[in-house]
Amino acid sequence: MRVTTLNILEMKQRGEKIPMVTAYDFPTAKLLEMAGIPIILVGDSLGQVVLGYESTVRVTMEEMLHHTKAVVRGTTNSLIVADMPFLTYQTGTEEAVKNAGRFLQEGMAQAVKLEGGLKTAPAIKSIVAAGIPVMGHIGFTPQSVYQLGGYRVLGKTLESANEILSDALAVEEAGAFAIVLELVPDLLAKFISSKLSIPTIGIGAGLHCDGQVQVLHDMLGLIEDFTPKHAKQYALIAVSIRQAVESYITEVQRQEFPTEKESFPLTPHIFSQLTRQDKPLEEE
Repeated sequence: MRVTTLNILEMKQRGEKIPMVTAYDFPTAKLLEMAGIPIILVGDSLGQVVLGYESTVRVTMEEMLHHTKAVVRGTTNSLIVADMPFLTYQTGTEEAVKNAGRFLQEGMAQAVKLEGGLKTAPAIKSIVAAGIPVMGHIGFTPQSVYQLGGYRVLGKTLESANEILSDALAVEEAGAFAIVLELVPDLLAKFISSKLSIPTIGIGAGLHCDGQVQVLHDMLGLIEDFTPKHAKQYALIAVSIRQAVESYITEVQRQEFPTEKESFPLTPHIFSQLTRQDKPLEEE
């Protein structure tokens, strides 16, 4: 049975920390669930770490639905939350509800995630009213990276901190079941977490959130040339992949692969007949 939004709320009430991580394909989602992850986010971060875009802004609905379906097929227990991409909820509540519904109907996700606070609250309220669970996302919002002037910590001034607090309260009031806090000072995240009855999930927001989320490629070291400050590398998979491929290249060039173990035999009798004939054998 899948983890539900109610289960996530109960984790906060018990003081149990909530781990969440991104996934974008079937085998990865399957491995994450086997490890016991309660929430998997199909993040629009796939634009950068899977599709090679410079930001999340270029990610489309069709791309998100494609990857969401793959992740859902790899799981039976984890709660699957799908990111709604840029301009699928900002242009009106009717379109927002319709697009959110596609993630449940076509993508088979159980919830969606929207970026933004006060300005996004009406869309969140309408989506929730349609029976679709919503996770909010405030602080630094990647889809607004060009407007914000790049990737940076927000909430360092009293004015900015109050704006983020107001956003959090608005998202909760609109009916979201949880809120991601991204790139905000740790004490601000702690204060917001204490003010909300719904869980906060931090990324670059310190220890005191109710949970944490990380981009899988960051925590597994799949991208060698960049690691965000807020990420911890729990493995160096890129190195392992590169070394494995280098070994494969060497073995192929030295004719050390494939060996008899990786090959399929042909009986001497058939081979003898094959080499003596002038035309291909007819099947008996």
